[in-house]
Amino acid sequence: MNTRKRSNQAIEVAQILLWVMICILPPMFIFLLDHDWQKALDAFRIGFKLQSPFAAIYFINFYLIVPHLLFRLRNFRNFVIANLFLLTAVSLWIYYPSSEVSPEWKSVLWTIIISSFILQLFVVAFAVGMRYVIRWNEMELKQEAESRRNTEAELVWLKNQLNPHFLFNTLNNISSLIQVDADTAQESLGQLSDLLRYALYESSQKEVSLADELSFMKDYIDLMKLRCNENAEINVDFPEHVPNIKIIPLLFISPIENAFKHGINNRLTSFVRIKLSCEKDKIYFYIENSCHPKADTDRIGSGIGVENLRRRLELAYPSRHVYKQFINDTICQTTITIEP
Repeated sequence: MNTRKRSNQAIEVAQILLWVMICILPPMFIFLLDHDWQKALDAFRIGFKLQSPFAAIYFINFYLIVPHLLFRLRNFRNFVIANLFLLTAVSLWIYYPSSEVSPEWKSVLWTIIISSFILQLFVVAFAVGMRYVIRWNEMELKQEAESRRNTEAELVWLKNQLNPHFLFNTLNNISSLIQVDADTAQESLGQLSDLLRYALYESSQKEVSLADELSFMKDYIDLMKLRCNENAEINVDFPEHVPNIKIIPLLFISPIENAFKHGINNRLTSFVRIKLSCEKDKIYFYIENSCHPKADTDRIGSGIGVENLRRRLELAYPSRHVYKQFINDTICQTTITIEP
């Protein structure tokens, strides 16, 4: 349960307990001192008679006047009028004399009435303050829920954008392979089918297991190796035992795609080195590749994957990820650290 929601529930329970304790504690102390139940009951009756009007003012404001007139209708004038009627009615209830008051007590009575009225105003202010605290928490809850819905919607949109991007790059690689080895390319189409099944269906979940994601990455890397010749060095270091961790799907595929796209040139010495490790509930992903930039005329899909990855990290792991990238004329290095 959300902390703010628990806070609101705690406030509502605490205020009821507070008024109960105000009524019960004085009689309890009297009984503990005198061990006389009759005195304790008399003290309870007197205390209840004096305190119940203030409790009525508080709860009528807390549950009726403040939420309906002050918050829902935003009518401060009616809020004031309603409280003036309420406080006047309570004062008449408490202080309207059943018999004529002697002259010497009238000034004392009016002093008590005015003091009580001021105290009643403090009770109203306290009820308004508590309602504002609860209302603030409710507004924060709504904003958090709206922000969460927007974040989830954007993550879905980014993943849906990534899927066709991934599909295009993979088909483009197989198309290149067909020109070199048609039989191997035919076999790789079956492997591609498994990859696409994961990318389109398994990854529709909000999170997937790290083990499944690693299996997908291995299959994709194996597929990409098919278009590499002896000039390319491909090193992959994945852990044998994977902890039971869930991450958002297709998280590391973009840097792997870019590494093979921009780091492999079959006419030149090339390399791609990929490493993933898990330590103390953190996932470390490192990839480096030789730098063989594509010609300006071959910029299909350029930049989509990287910007997509950055935004997905920001949305899924705010303040729980580190993304670093270093590029020069000969090497490109990318490091991603996340706390799932």
